[in-house]
Amino acid sequence: MTENPFVAHRSLLFTVAYEMLGSAADAEDVVQESWLRWADVDPSQVRDPRAYLIRTVTRQALNRLRTLSRRREDYVGEWLPEPLLTSPDVAEDVELAESVSIAMLTVLETLGPTERAVFVLREVFDMPYGEIAEAIGKSAATVRQIARRAREHVAARRPRVEVSRSEQHAVVERFLAALRTGQLQELLEVMAPDVVLIADGGGVVPAAPAPVHGAELVAKLLARADRVVAATTVWLNGAPAARVEIDGEPAAVSLVVENGRVTRIYAVANPRKLTRLDEPAELAR
Repeated sequence: MTENPFVAHRSLLFTVAYEMLGSAADAEDVVQESWLRWADVDPSQVRDPRAYLIRTVTRQALNRLRTLSRRREDYVGEWLPEPLLTSPDVAEDVELAESVSIAMLTVLETLGPTERAVFVLREVFDMPYGEIAEAIGKSAATVRQIARRAREHVAARRPRVEVSRSEQHAVVERFLAALRTGQLQELLEVMAPDVVLIADGGGVVPAAPAPVHGAELVAKLLARADRVVAATTVWLNGAPAARVEIDGEPAAVSLVVENGRVTRIYAVANPRKLTRLDEPAELAR
């Protein structure tokens, strides 16, 4: 019996939707909506099920992205993507791992909905311009222009230095050790002088309302002797990261590492965004 194309490509479709939306919950909704549409289609009339399904998910995700953009304007404090627990083998596909990293998803938030869709489909999933044009309802020539602008936009904002997973893991461990002990000097040594901390509490739990700049300020915020910190290393969004509890309040923490030091800290504490940390997400390209 031949496997249903939708089932065969479900992980891919979830990944497309998640990269476009930065939210696992919304990505799941988009995949479900796309399943209902696929159920009404005669598969024998579909020449390329994979391309057809990606187009369907893209259209649903674009509709949702426009709604989410309005909703995020009213979000309390900084908005960060919803972190995903991933298996270590996601990191073996370097391009996939980079594309789902919290750092990259945060950069993608600065694109408009159409630009984001084009960038994800072209740069991550290598879809032909003609198929992207069909998915978003524009000409192939227009899609090429959008893709070029989106590439330039992302290139100007993405972290440029690549580190090995082993180096990332080692720096994460050093950072967590300093965090557990609350040693100010150890934190200062593991962070770059111009480190930036971005925290997302969603107005539900306490979090810095704006990015915190500079090692001195970030270390003073993190190194407090009056609280109990528990931290474990986990794989989030294709890279070594951390699950942290401060006085029992959980957070998912992703770090950008350059030249052996932490340059960015993304801390997601909004409990509504911490529901995908017990079961590894199935991601695919």
